[in-house]
Amino acid sequence: MLLLSGAIALLATAAHANTLNVRLVLSNSTSAYQQFSVALKNTLAASKAAVNIIESKAGDPHQPEDGKQADLIIAVGIKAVEDAITNTEIPVLSVMLPKMAYETLLERRPPAQRTKSLSAIYLDQPWNRQMNFIQAALPKHSIVGLLYSPRSSIILPRLPRGMSINAQSVRSAETLFATLENVLNNSDVLLAIPDSEIYSSSNVRNILLTSYRMKVPLIGISQAYVNAGALCAVFSTPEQIGEQAGEILVSFARDRRLPEPQYPAFFSIGLNEPVAHSLGIELPSPEAIRERMNKAGEGR
Repeated sequence: MLLLSGAIALLATAAHANTLNVRLVLSNSTSAYQQFSVALKNTLAASKAAVNIIESKAGDPHQPEDGKQADLIIAVGIKAVEDAITNTEIPVLSVMLPKMAYETLLERRPPAQRTKSLSAIYLDQPWNRQMNFIQAALPKHSIVGLLYSPRSSIILPRLPRGMSINAQSVRSAETLFATLENVLNNSDVLLAIPDSEIYSSSNVRNILLTSYRMKVPLIGISQAYVNAGALCAVFSTPEQIGEQAGEILVSFARDRRLPEPQYPAFFSIGLNEPVAHSLGIELPSPEAIRERMNKAGEGR
């Protein structure tokens, strides 16, 4: 009996030692971040991975009250990411922020923090997926208008046959709408990107109204854009990013390695039928669009 008790104790100690301790840091308590958290935990529960999640808010101490150091931080949103990559030595997986914002934060981090393991799941979609989406949803709209600020690093993809991009830089807030009209005059659609200097909360409504007035449909970056008047969008939900983060955690629990920063693996499609009707556009169903995208190499 003593030997059996000792063996059980050793097994319990080994299991505890192999448990991955993760601190989940949310920028705030918005519903999107809560949805991410639930999806992450559901994915881990389904995998039966030995992962212990402790949730906190940005600004909370990174050392838990029980004294156990986290093996990994998942930082959700810009505020949490900035805090995590600046103030801790722990590996960080950053999620729910645009690629441009993530790269800006990396450039600003102190030199002492530049050797630790970092990765990310970007909020924005890969260029190829966006181009394939436009071609699948609007095959007759071949010229894609694009506005970007000078600090954006725009590396355009190899375009599908028959497509072209009309990209113009917006030099200042004063020139935004003059540049917008110039782009709309020479484009079939306008593709929004996660560039806060252009698509800020104070500008989005007027950009939507201008594109609608000029009968050039706007392709949004989220369901909220579609609800506000964009014709359509391809985007990843918090739940989908949470599932992807869960898959990364399961892998990290095995080998303690983070993958390279990556775009969302899963995506959703949103359509605005009233706007399509007003613009005289007949949109395929989401299922038909996804099928066309799958044939072009997009999955999930």
